[in-house]
Amino acid sequence: MTAAPAGPEFSTEVAPPTPAEFRRALGMFASGVTVVTGLDDGEPVGFACQSFASVSLEPPMVLFCADHKGRAWPRIRRSGRFCVNVLGEDQIDLCGRFGSSKGAKFAGLDWDLSRWGTPSLRGVLLRVHGEVRDVHVTGDHDVVIGHVHELEPVVTEQRPMLFFRGRFGVDQDDPAAAIGPNLWGWGDHWG
Repeated sequence: MTAAPAGPEFSTEVAPPTPAEFRRALGMFASGVTVVTGLDDGEPVGFACQSFASVSLEPPMVLFCADHKGRAWPRIRRSGRFCVNVLGEDQIDLCGRFGSSKGAKFAGLDWDLSRWGTPSLRGVLLRVHGEVRDVHVTGDHDVVIGHVHELEPVVTEQRPMLFFRGRFGVDQDDPAAAIGPNLWGWGDHWG
């Protein structure tokens, strides 16, 4: 495959999108919402993450993205192990708790320590336990590739939490689904 020849339709004089334009446009892609957790020196840490995907079946690998400026990600990276907790649509409180850079994320929260030494949140749709294999620095985030050790699906009829057009869910008529500018990714650092 070769690159298309430069022409009027491939002008380099077009300015790249601003962060606000980029966020608004990519908000058209609905994504699931997770909380990535880990332990650092015995202390639980975690952050909300919507950039999560499977990478490989054999061996089982996943990826997630974490902000360089976040407080939790450097600590999870140091420990080398993580748990991706896939949120259900009614877990907006967990998303808000872990999506903000403020407050003690685990204060008053019921959670369990997994056999892998990572915090497992209760009532989630799925837990993916793994260890960090590769980290690729890309822009203002790290792309983390992890080897999956165990999956803990929860048998439930609960629907997943989706983030679409700056709101939770695809039902845009619900004003409760709207988020404020400081709750989810507007000035906060997720990682």
